[in-house]
Amino acid sequence: MAKNIQSLERAAAMLRLLAGGERRLGLSDIASSLDLAKGTAHGILRTLQAEGFVEQDPASGRYQLGAELLRLGNSYLDVHELRARALVWTDDLARSSGESVHLGVLHQHGVLIIHHVFRPDDSRQVLEVGAMQPLHSTALGKVLSAYDPVAHSEAMEVERKAFTPRTVTGPDDFESVLEHARARGWAADMEETWEGVASVAAPIHDRRRMPVGAVAITGAVERVCNSDEVRSELVAAVRDCARAVSRDLGAQRF
Repeated sequence: MAKNIQSLERAAAMLRLLAGGERRLGLSDIASSLDLAKGTAHGILRTLQAEGFVEQDPASGRYQLGAELLRLGNSYLDVHELRARALVWTDDLARSSGESVHLGVLHQHGVLIIHHVFRPDDSRQVLEVGAMQPLHSTALGKVLSAYDPVAHSEAMEVERKAFTPRTVTGPDDFESVLEHARARGWAADMEETWEGVASVAAPIHDRRRMPVGAVAITGAVERVCNSDEVRSELVAAVRDCARAVSRDLGAQRF
């Protein structure tokens, strides 16, 4: 059996690390997370940066995924029926809500962002297409875990990391969260993944009534929530969007 090339394995692990959790990471964080010497990690990052797969923020020196990955991934994303069907509806949702909209699917024990509509203002924003989000703490992940048996199993099997003091990690408590999501048809993330950020998501079904993805509104907690509850008009809007995409995919009674 042919041996894997270690440098490529390390580069792949580095890209996966940058795709999940923190949006930007420093050299020390990357080296420590992957158990690499700083010199080795820097050499790989320098090569990935030269190829456009990684970008370095000039102010902080931290690294993030580069635009070349998006260009390569578009050949897959452009033929993804869910994304194609959701384009118009997610644009409308971002415009009506005034917040960012994400479309996600289950992928490798997490949520893969396959479409991202920017918040319709002039603020500086980072495109998150191709990023991975955790199943247990994000609104997208909770909805997928509540409705998709595979996602549910994966969310229960992996370590549920506490990203903030509000993150639900215990198995019984997490199951209660999923039951609540199924009962009301949507899920929320109120500073459970990122401090100051809240989101609300609803599931998308296909013609077989199978969950194929989820759509979420994401923004600052003070805009998305009233007190400790998600604004009702945003819940209604994200559910309407999910139903519309589901109907376009052939689902009945949505």
